[in-house]
Amino acid sequence: MATICEICGKHKATGAKIIRHGLCKKKGGIGLHTTAVTKRTVKPNLQKVRAIQPGGGVKTMTVCTSCIKAGKVLKG
Repeated sequence: MATICEICGKHKATGAKIIRHGLCKKKGGIGLHTTAVTKRTVKPNLQKVRAIQPGGGVKTMTVCTSCIKAGKVLKG
């Protein structure tokens, strides 16, 4: 399945999960220290829907749920 919305172009995003340990300086510690950084991806919630085209006809599209809720797709 494609990982991009055909309406808004939403696609997967990359980032990092940062784990910190220690007592923060505000509470009397020596500060937070990063002990691990893990790469991660966030994928959009994509669904295959049968959408009605403007000129008439039906096409199967891969669309995110936020576009379906916003009414940007006419399901048919």
